[in-house]
Amino acid sequence: MKSTPALLLVSTVLLSSPAWAETPNVVASIKPIHSLVASIMQGVGEPSLIVEGAASPHTYNMKPSNAAALQAAKVVFWVGPGLEIFLEKPLEALGSGARLVELSEAPGIEKLKFREGGVFEPHDDGDEHGEEGHGHGAEEASHEAHDADTHGAEAETAEHHHGHGEGEFDMHMWLDPMNAKAMAAEIGKTLAEADPANAATYQANLEKLNQRLDTLDKSLAETVAPIKDKPFVVFHDAYQYFEHRYKVRVGGSITVSPEVLPGAERLSEIHAKIEDLGATCVFAEPQFEPKLVNVVIEGTPAKSGTLDPEAATLESGPDLYFQLMENIGTSLKDCLSSAS
Repeated sequence: MKSTPALLLVSTVLLSSPAWAETPNVVASIKPIHSLVASIMQGVGEPSLIVEGAASPHTYNMKPSNAAALQAAKVVFWVGPGLEIFLEKPLEALGSGARLVELSEAPGIEKLKFREGGVFEPHDDGDEHGEEGHGHGAEEASHEAHDADTHGAEAETAEHHHGHGEGEFDMHMWLDPMNAKAMAAEIGKTLAEADPANAATYQANLEKLNQRLDTLDKSLAETVAPIKDKPFVVFHDAYQYFEHRYKVRVGGSITVSPEVLPGAERLSEIHAKIEDLGATCVFAEPQFEPKLVNVVIEGTPAKSGTLDPEAATLESGPDLYFQLMENIGTSLKDCLSSAS
């Protein structure tokens, strides 16, 4: 059958249409990162998510479907080896087939050093976070030397979880919307390079996302303003970036490393510090053992609440990041406002 000029024209138009352009396979490691990527990819495609549902990157085991998604990926976004430890070897095995983007290294990211030990002191900037935290780690190590079996294992796991010891950074960087903006800029740039045909859409979506992040930032500051002077205790030290941005008062954490339960002495120490600090709320996390919170607040006037830094209870998608951050602000305000 001979092709007519009209058929040739239709075929040419269809084949050159953006709808026929193949969208690159994009993978994101955890829900908050996936949300930022999904926002920028709206109207083009949807990224795959590795850590789904209520799972935590701290304790995650790869599934065959995750491995298949990575093998097919053109771009992989993750925070970095200090958080998604389970991804290190699979990503090394990918070779040069995919572009791996470590968002903790994005230009403009503000990094805060890890704090060691269960109790933190007031601080003003990132450098003091690191210095004061390590001071308390040494003090606690001395105090708990006789409980070496329990706390030695915890310290070892904490070091593994946190990276490679001194000089490493807290990896929960998305809990500051300004860091989310830095990540989003790197995501938009990477997608535009990987998929030039849709670069204009990625740029337009990035601009909308930045506006939403600015609005969120102002809203969160207003939400926590009435309670930012009230100290509280968290399950694990995941909230340093939120604390640093909005000047709320995290007094300490029940455990350094969320995949290892704290020993009896740490629980006793935190229990005492809740009273010393006048901490009015202690916050659990949905992925980890909530009974520990009841143990440490028993006999104190402190109330319990829940914070969800990795969005375990939220449905993945473009709006998740905003729900995650708003929920943290609201949970802090609700518990701390109602506490005496």
